Amino acid sequence: MNVTERLSTLRREMERMGIDIYIVPSSDYHQSEYVGGYFKSREYITGFTGSAGTAVITGEKAGLWTDGRYFIQAEEELASVPVTLYRSGEPDTDTICQFLEKELPSGGVIGFDGRTVGVNEGKRYARIADERSGRIECHTDLIGLIWDDRPDLPNSPVFSLGVEYTGETAASKLARVRAKMEEAGADVHLLSSLDDIAWLLNIRGRDIAYCPLVLSYLLIYEGHAELFARQEKFSADIIRQLENEHICLRPYENIYSAVGSLPEGARLLLDPDRVNYTLYQSIPGGVEVVEKENPEVLMKCIKNDTEIANIREAHLKDAVAHTRFMRWLKTSVQSSGQEMGGSRKQILKDPDNPAAAVTEISAAAKLEEFRAQQDGYLMASFAPISAFAEHGAIVHYSATKESDAVLSSGRMLLTDTGGHYWEGSTDITRTVALGEVTLREKEDFTLVARAMLHLMNAVFLHGCSGANLDCIAREIFWKERVNFNHGTGHGVGYLLNVHEPPVSFKWKEGEAPAPVLEKNMIITDEPGIYIEDSHGVRLENELLVCMDEKNIYGQFMHFEPLTFVPLDLDAILPEKMTKEERDMLNAYHHSVYEKVSPFLDEEERAWLSACTRPI
Repeated sequence: MNVTERLSTLRREMERMGIDIYIVPSSDYHQSEYVGGYFKSREYITGFTGSAGTAVITGEKAGLWTDGRYFIQAEEELASVPVTLYRSGEPDTDTICQFLEKELPSGGVIGFDGRTVGVNEGKRYARIADERSGRIECHTDLIGLIWDDRPDLPNSPVFSLGVEYTGETAASKLARVRAKMEEAGADVHLLSSLDDIAWLLNIRGRDIAYCPLVLSYLLIYEGHAELFARQEKFSADIIRQLENEHICLRPYENIYSAVGSLPEGARLLLDPDRVNYTLYQSIPGGVEVVEKENPEVLMKCIKNDTEIANIREAHLKDAVAHTRFMRWLKTSVQSSGQEMGGSRKQILKDPDNPAAAVTEISAAAKLEEFRAQQDGYLMASFAPISAFAEHGAIVHYSATKESDAVLSSGRMLLTDTGGHYWEGSTDITRTVALGEVTLREKEDFTLVARAMLHLMNAVFLHGCSGANLDCIAREIFWKERVNFNHGTGHGVGYLLNVHEPPVSFKWKEGEAPAPVLEKNMIITDEPGIYIEDSHGVRLENELLVCMDEKNIYGQFMHFEPLTFVPLDLDAILPEKMTKEERDMLNAYHHSVYEKVSPFLDEEERAWLSACTRPI
């Protein structure tokens, strides 16, 4: 079935069930950012392949809500299907709740699979239905009813991380969590968020593409815990490790009956932003619910010294791979031979295979090849973005067989990629000029580089959050009366989610206050500029939050760059930079050469020396 046919089939099921509006989010049962194939219901029903968005279907209308990262992509993917794009956050765009309030008839029914909707979201839908004298139907997966060839739930083996990687045993982490439970007056703690569970138990898996996590739930009691997951994923050794921590395995599906069987008078600690609505509805009336952010969230966000030492090693490996990739790209430009349609633009040729043209997909594969050559490399940390020329203006572009552009000279290639290593996870964006590019592209590249460098070199007092500091990068843009429609940075997990809340750089405050930046937090620095139908530029380094001088004014802090890959000097306009900005870039490039060159051969070192020359 195509999207139009799927929508028609869904509407017949809605009519049969008496549902007026059906909501399809992007999430799995654990409120995960990225999901496996089994959970891609929103993509199935709309055709939109971006990782974030919510579909809302009525008898006559179908809408997709997504944020600014995906506006261009969504416009393209929805152009040929009967689904309307709603640009979340734009002044004239109704929110989903406003749409529901307008469209739900009196006595109407809002339907959704409560396992894929968060607690607070589910409460909002229930409130809207109640105001219209209607109700919600949250126990039926209508997409599952019509999706005949739906993929199976993943069943990948679980592996464990030793203390040489984690820096702390599961027993120690559990003790810290139980202390927080005691502070909150709770005797049971429910965990549904996969990264929190993986961090706490020092286990990893491959149940979600690019996220080394295990589909599971965890109930923590004072002296023991129950892990709900498919037992066949666990080796005998890992089961013994869990048993040594008084953790017993239970079937994955049994979490709902386990929560429903909690004794009267129990006090249950849970995070309403990280538990699904159906699970929340399963809690017996006699159980007192303590709603607070999971204590694991901040614990894992502040890395220990072992993790930091490992992460530095991971980034050094990644820098070697990415530097070789940049050199390969530049060499491909020099190897170009075939003109494009009589123009002077030259098609890039792979120096190792001169008969093959370089494309967005083959370039991403080459970068993956360089990473795979590094010891301890496991897999990509997210789906690679390899965006040539105008595709760079699509913030979360994903090349397909149909869109896979052939690279040619005179334009830029934006790559946003990362890797999972035993020593940690990386996330880096570089934009590379393939030969001589236009003055406008160089101006935009220089603007982005200046913004990134200013934030990387910021010094600030302890107590600041990412919301306080975002304008250090964004002010460079605002002075030119331009902006970028995404956050300036996000936290990064240790062999977990590459987007790790709650730390971030963003100028718009959310519902919850941004956390204070603490020593050993890791955050990205990634401003960008996107010119539709022309080009995009983004540059991204990861930063480590460090202690600085303490004096009568307080404790000062600064950032230490973890990413050491050159910024393309072929795209820089030094005359558009202040002396301070040139000094920042020169100092950074000096560190890049100093750290990376010992791992390169003579020709590679000579190339890197030229690419990091002072300007």
